[in-house]
Amino acid sequence: MGGVIPGAGPAGRPLPGDVPPGRVPRAAAPAPVVGVDAPVTVVGVDAGGAPPHPAAADALAGARLAVGAARHLAAVALPPGCATVTLGPLAPALERLATAVAAGTPAVVLASGDPGLFGIVRRLRADGLPLRVLPAVSSVAAAFARAGLPWDGAAVVSAHGRDLRPALNAARALPAVAVLTAPGAGAAEIGAGLVGWPRRLVVAERLGTPTERIVETTPQAAAGTTWSDPHVLLSLADPAPADPPVPPGPADPAPADPADQPGPAAGPGVGAGPGVGGAAAGARADNQPAAAPAGGWALPEDAYVHRDSMITKAEVRALAVARLRPRLGRLVWDVGAGSGSVGIECALLGAAVIAVERDPDAVGLVRRNAAAHRVDVRVVAGPAPAALAGLPDPDAVFVGGGGLAALAAVAARRPARVVAALAALDRVAPALDLLRGHGYRVEGVQLSAARLADLPGGSVRLAATNPVFVLTADHPPSPGERR
Repeated sequence: MGGVIPGAGPAGRPLPGDVPPGRVPRAAAPAPVVGVDAPVTVVGVDAGGAPPHPAAADALAGARLAVGAARHLAAVALPPGCATVTLGPLAPALERLATAVAAGTPAVVLASGDPGLFGIVRRLRADGLPLRVLPAVSSVAAAFARAGLPWDGAAVVSAHGRDLRPALNAARALPAVAVLTAPGAGAAEIGAGLVGWPRRLVVAERLGTPTERIVETTPQAAAGTTWSDPHVLLSLADPAPADPPVPPGPADPAPADPADQPGPAAGPGVGAGPGVGGAAAGARADNQPAAAPAGGWALPEDAYVHRDSMITKAEVRALAVARLRPRLGRLVWDVGAGSGSVGIECALLGAAVIAVERDPDAVGLVRRNAAAHRVDVRVVAGPAPAALAGLPDPDAVFVGGGGLAALAAVAARRPARVVAALAALDRVAPALDLLRGHGYRVEGVQLSAARLADLPGGSVRLAATNPVFVLTADHPPSPGERR
């Protein structure tokens, strides 16, 4: 375990489970409140029970209906005769609030921290309630502040009341991620899922209370620790390499546009505890920690170091990446990675990526290419299918090498989607039969591209590339299975 950073102060935690799974919410201007004299005021309350916004006192003093958790209702001063609704199921509270709005009765909703961050604001707006929001400091902002780290380049995801895997894969893919946790989906479970990735974790327990504690630790140590709730987890790229040093080789290619890639690790945070500050990586020049790369994808082959044209051509890569559907929250395997170009471009689009390659020389190329494009690709050295054993289950897999044995091992893991690139026609029918035998629906296409090439005298000709067969296989989800 790392050092403990003492401290106390206001912080918050979102209300549980009232935002459907999806991407990190983007800010949007609220619709104007027209013809309503008494909108619902949502008041953020810090962990000590105080609503710090200066307008909150007037909102509370004028309230005739107050909705909130029992601890919040007990912590604030409400006027005599103010009706209260203690939150449990949301439906009764929403009905009371709608009735209050219709009657012009001033109402307040008490919520932890910033209620617009994975909190109750989204649900209230979905029910059409007119809102005024007075936030407190969010638990995420408080956690980064306690650790003394900047967080403008961080992604914020939630594992509260939803599937853990998208949040875990975001932490695998991006260099700075804050995770809002829940019992059974917290630092121990996320730490166990990050073993094998170069990550440093900061766990902020009981923020704003007298027993607040900030701990810097490793994924392995976090997995074996019992953590106090509530807590927020910060997953930060560890500057130390997770893999053996890369042997000397050709110069690394430069990315097409610096804004296309995650930025370098930030310097030590002011006031951070031992070892915490050096891990605050991730601020991209365009302030989009998980957006599509500004320089695009299906990059030319000379954007990667490769040997003897052993690289998935840009035209094939464009289709393969499109079929894999990489995005934040998904895990992609690149089996028979070669230069790593397919997996790297999935990582550029926000996915967590594991590249599997048996050739030691090619393993070095994958690492150099990933470093040059400044993405975090976990590289597993070894032959498939043996190297696939023990890896976390993928959402999608690209099979560019390893033959039918690798394809069979992938299909047995039942990823939602498998994309296979085959250079030989006689391998297409056996691959189709194998995938269909595992219950996949399969479609395929032959890609034949001809590129313009200059001729003397200013003329051009067509230079054909080798045709490639691309199979795309989808597995119908089982009842209750995530897609």
